[in-house]
Amino acid sequence: MKPLSPTDQLFLWLEKRQQPMHVGGLQIFSFPDDAPDDYVARLAEQLRNDTEVTEPFNRRLDSRLAQPVWVHDKHLDLEHHFRFEALPTPGRIRELLGFVSAEHSHLMDRERPLWEFHLIEGLGDRQFAVYTKVHHSLMDGVSAMRMFQRMLSTDPSKRNMPPIWDLLARPRRDDNRSSSLWRSISHLLEESGKQLGTMPTVARELLRTINTARKDPVYNSIFHAPRSILNQKITGSRRFAAQSYCLKRIKAVCHTYGTTVNDVVTAMCASALRTYLMNQDALPEKPLIAMVPVSLRKYEKSTGDKTEGSQTEGNQVGVILANLYTDESHAGTRLRKIHQSMQEGKDRYAHMSPEEIVNYTALTLAPAAFHLLTGVAPKWQTFNVVISNVPGPKETCYWNGAKLEGMYPVSIAMDRLGLNMTLTSYKDQIEFGLIGCRRTLPSLQRMLDYLEDGLVELEEGAVS
Repeated sequence: MKPLSPTDQLFLWLEKRQQPMHVGGLQIFSFPDDAPDDYVARLAEQLRNDTEVTEPFNRRLDSRLAQPVWVHDKHLDLEHHFRFEALPTPGRIRELLGFVSAEHSHLMDRERPLWEFHLIEGLGDRQFAVYTKVHHSLMDGVSAMRMFQRMLSTDPSKRNMPPIWDLLARPRRDDNRSSSLWRSISHLLEESGKQLGTMPTVARELLRTINTARKDPVYNSIFHAPRSILNQKITGSRRFAAQSYCLKRIKAVCHTYGTTVNDVVTAMCASALRTYLMNQDALPEKPLIAMVPVSLRKYEKSTGDKTEGSQTEGNQVGVILANLYTDESHAGTRLRKIHQSMQEGKDRYAHMSPEEIVNYTALTLAPAAFHLLTGVAPKWQTFNVVISNVPGPKETCYWNGAKLEGMYPVSIAMDRLGLNMTLTSYKDQIEFGLIGCRRTLPSLQRMLDYLEDGLVELEEGAVS
């Protein structure tokens, strides 16, 4: 028996029919060169025979003294969790994304362990896919990404590799907590006694932030995000859209403008949002604000490339409220302003300890959390969208000889936060995964074209 932390209980409490609280991932693989046509069916049979289920996948919810706890599920039915499925013809990426959209809309059965693993055949070009979803109370997105990477290998000849449910879990790392709105606030509440020593620095930085906001209208907009169709109540129906973009193209833009990869992908998102909302006749006059979890490691160069010996010890992750400058029509100017906005956020954390960063984040985002939970304080709409970048594998990966072609994060949409734009890196690609409410944000898949248009616009501006 293991009690749930207050943060993990929060994810259960937040869940409603229109607001499933699971995270997921979609991976696309190519058959091994020597694989027979029934390769995926044989792989499914191998997985069915792997009946060993390790932590945390063998846990289900229970209650002790009216408090939720994890208990070992002695009657776990693997057939419920592992599903071998086929796409309808013609088996295009369109059908695959439609499948993920539908599956990600469905709540999971709380009487069973809260995870599913879908092995999907029927894709063209001798490819297949894996879609996995795990409840956020069981595992966060970063942990899920790391665990999935452990399922892979850089050796294409390796076979009989275990599935994700047969991997021994590693402890959740505390330094990932600050990358989540809820984890930041819960961390402050859970360990308030330990955190009292950070209060003078946090209070001083918070006061300086407020004073700056009073004097600078642009800075002030960070604390008063505009009303937008992105921030309505949503339905339970989801639309998932995914696309890969060449990292080399993005780094070329970085080099020209003197920015980071994170700045450029944020600017691509800003451009896509601007175009999408303009086409919906719903672009606010004030710029949209994004919540952007960012690494706070120090760099000597501004090109997004690490320099030896320049990073601080350990992983430092903070949440920055970034002005997306969606009121700016020129792509290059917008990128430079976003870079400045992001840099100001990083500079604010420069002289703060990791604990002070967590507490500062929790205090500044508390109004946003209250509004997201209740909807009764629309003036406390602190940000409009989440743009999150999760590092992925740097080398080509394989699973039972099948080459990983792409991996796309599938995150969470919520009431008053109807769009989540998460991306990950894989080898020489940046993989975007967009999840949103199907009714609130119609034709969400068009945003993939708008992301490409935003990158092209930056490239053309760099040339000129």
